[in-house]
Amino acid sequence: MNAFEELRWRGFVYDHTDGVPELLAKEKITLYNGFDPTGDSLHIGHLVPMMAMARMQRYGHTPIALAGGGTGMVGDPSGRSTERNLLTLDEVQANLVRVQEQLSGVLDFEVKSNPARIVNNAHWLTELSMMEFLRDVGKHFTINYMMAKDSVKSRLSREDGISYTEFSYMLLQAYDFLYLFQNHNCVMQMGGSDQWGNILTGVELIRRTTGQKANALVFPLVTQADGTKFGKTAAGTNAWLAADRTSPYRFYQFWLNTDDADVLNYLRYFTWLDQPTIAEYEDKLFNAPEQREAQRRLAQEVTRMIHGETAVHKAEKAAEVLFGGDLDGLEPSDIRDIFADVPSSELAKTALEGDGLSVVDLLVDTGLASSKGDARRSIQGGGLYLNNERINDVGQTVTLNQSIDGQFLILRKGRKKYHLVQIS
Repeated sequence: MNAFEELRWRGFVYDHTDGVPELLAKEKITLYNGFDPTGDSLHIGHLVPMMAMARMQRYGHTPIALAGGGTGMVGDPSGRSTERNLLTLDEVQANLVRVQEQLSGVLDFEVKSNPARIVNNAHWLTELSMMEFLRDVGKHFTINYMMAKDSVKSRLSREDGISYTEFSYMLLQAYDFLYLFQNHNCVMQMGGSDQWGNILTGVELIRRTTGQKANALVFPLVTQADGTKFGKTAAGTNAWLAADRTSPYRFYQFWLNTDDADVLNYLRYFTWLDQPTIAEYEDKLFNAPEQREAQRRLAQEVTRMIHGETAVHKAEKAAEVLFGGDLDGLEPSDIRDIFADVPSSELAKTALEGDGLSVVDLLVDTGLASSKGDARRSIQGGGLYLNNERINDVGQTVTLNQSIDGQFLILRKGRKKYHLVQIS
């Protein structure tokens, strides 16, 4: 199997220029994919091009991650209904540092034979004069050609239209491809299917200026089973690669909560598991979907790749807590993550000093019991827990010593009804 066949069976191939399958079967090439640093973190939607590039690298090809320090100051109109906010050079540079760290988690920059590279298009775009750009790039394309592209056409139909800044984006991207073609022997650009028009503009610019052939390959835009854009959490926010934006526990949970209809595709896209192994998980999904073994393996593989083995262990331990597991070894930040979506209340630290607070009163105050009588009956029935340990004594009091790091108390009624008490 060559790189193209690998990408195809995994579902990465949406479209390509003529000759790409033969090229990848016969030669080792240099290719690139762009990442505009418009934020300080990539999100899991970026894993599609990252994994495609990493697979190409494993087959001996050389990937270039183009950090769009220049184009990031302009903004790509593709898939946008409104104008992007323009970033300052300092903002872009700060974002670039973080983005480069995240790319290095998937691409190999150390291998001797074909190390991945990161280049920043600000190095040449900021040096390009307006006269050079108009003469060497702009003259090759008509306004009719540019207006026919979907990224421009969709914006022209809106009331706000499109600024000249974003209108020129496709030509800047085309110049990037030409620059990499001439200076890094880069003969292919990859990207999402929404980039097809922009990428073909680069292919055409190379043909018109050098007389040589360049290539393009684009991936399908991944969606979730419910039709929402891939990369969004249940709360509608992006799942980020940076741990300080999306914690490893929530990152793990995102993948664990994958719909049955999506999980096999995601195993192909986002893990290194081979065809026979994925076929085994397909059988497990068909025969015992309630065990969610495919989702668990997906969560383990992707979390390990992005955050490391320790993060996997901590995320799995955290998940066990919700099913009554012990709390030993968890940090306060872990507790906040695990119980972020359960009901919570605040309790003054002074209430737990001295002899402490009656557990019966605590249960009533938090709403886990409707009355003191209800609290006593629930305790006697063995259905109430403090920090996942059963409460056996209706006369028990709760003191600060029983809290987690002096900050939390975790109450549970039955198997899954939790309440987090935050000590203030």
